[in-house]
Amino acid sequence: MASQKIALITGVTGQDGALLAALLLGKGYEVHGLVRWDCVDSTQRLKVLKFQNAPFHLHYGDMTDAHNLTGLFKTIQPDEIYNLAALSHVKVSFETPGSALQTNAVGTLNLLEAVRVLELEDRVKVYQASSSEMFGSTPAPQNEESSFQPCSPYGVSKLAAYWMARTYRDSYGIFISNGILFNHESPARGEDFVTRKIAMAVAAIEAGKQERLELGNLDSLRDWGHARDYVEGMWMMLQQDRPGDYVLATGEARSVREFTEAAFAQIGVQLEWRGQGAEETGRDSKTGKVLVSVDAALFRPLEVNHLCGDASKARRELGWQPRINFAALVAEMVNAERQVYWQERASWPKAG
Repeated sequence: MASQKIALITGVTGQDGALLAALLLGKGYEVHGLVRWDCVDSTQRLKVLKFQNAPFHLHYGDMTDAHNLTGLFKTIQPDEIYNLAALSHVKVSFETPGSALQTNAVGTLNLLEAVRVLELEDRVKVYQASSSEMFGSTPAPQNEESSFQPCSPYGVSKLAAYWMARTYRDSYGIFISNGILFNHESPARGEDFVTRKIAMAVAAIEAGKQERLELGNLDSLRDWGHARDYVEGMWMMLQQDRPGDYVLATGEARSVREFTEAAFAQIGVQLEWRGQGAEETGRDSKTGKVLVSVDAALFRPLEVNHLCGDASKARRELGWQPRINFAALVAEMVNAERQVYWQERASWPKAG
C-alpha cells in the first residue's frame, strides 16, 4: 500500500490555498499550510471548508524568513510544495512595490534555496504560482511561448519568481513547474478583487443595503475561469514525470462590463449603459436608476487591457480543461452573496 503523500501549501488561507487543501485532503494527502501570524483571521475560509477532523496542519511562517522556511521543510519533509503565497493585488502592488518584490520574488528564492540546502531535490516536487499578469501588454492570445511584458510591480515580481524557478530547475535538477494561471474566481475570492466586489454589490443592491456599484476600467478584458478547475490543474502538474511550464485558461475573454451585466442578470436586472469614460453609468433598463458608476481613482497607473490564454499545452500534456463555464461561475458567486441576505431575512421574527 502506497504511503500517504505529504503536501505543503504556502498561502493556504487564500482562495487557491483553501480550495487546493480541500482537493488534496480529498485525495488522501496529509496537508500542511503556511500562514503568517497576522493572517489568522483569514483562516475563516478553512473553517468553512471543515478541515477540523482532517490531517491538516497550520504552521506560522513568512516567505521573507529563509530560516523559518528551511526549518519547516526539514520538519515536514513534504513530497509536494505548492507556493501560492503572494502579495497578489495588482493595484496594491503599485502602492507597495517593495513588499510585492520581497514576498513574491525573494520569497520564492528563499523557498527554492531551502529545497536546495536541505538536499530535497530527489524527493520533492514544487509548484510555482505564476500569473497571466506577466504577459502584460503582449497581444492576446498568450501561451507559453509568448513574450512577457508586465505592466505592474506585481507582474514584474511574478516574472522574477518564474525565471528563478526555471533557473533552479535547470541548474540543480529540482522538479519545479510554473503554472501561468489566468484569472480564476470563486465565492472564496478576496473582497478586494473586482469579481467578488461585483458579486457582493449586486446582492447588497438587491437587498436594499447598497445604492450603487463603483468600478474602474469597464473595458478591461480578462480570461475568467473557476478556481476549482485551476487548483486541479496545479495538482496535475506535479503528477507528471517531468516538470514544465503551463498556461491554464479558458480561451475566452470577457470585459468587466460583461461580468457586471451577467451578475445583475442574476437578480433580474438588465443594465443600460450611458455616457463615456469616467462619466459612464449603468442603469436599470426598466427604472432608469443608476446602479453602476465609474470611479477614475480605481484606474491602474498602467492598464493591462486584454488577457486571454491559450491552454493547448495543458490540454495536450496534462489532460486538463476547464469544466465550469463563465455563466455558472458568475451565478455561483452572486448567489453565494445573496445567500447571506436570504439567511438574514429568514432569521427575522415572523409577523403576528
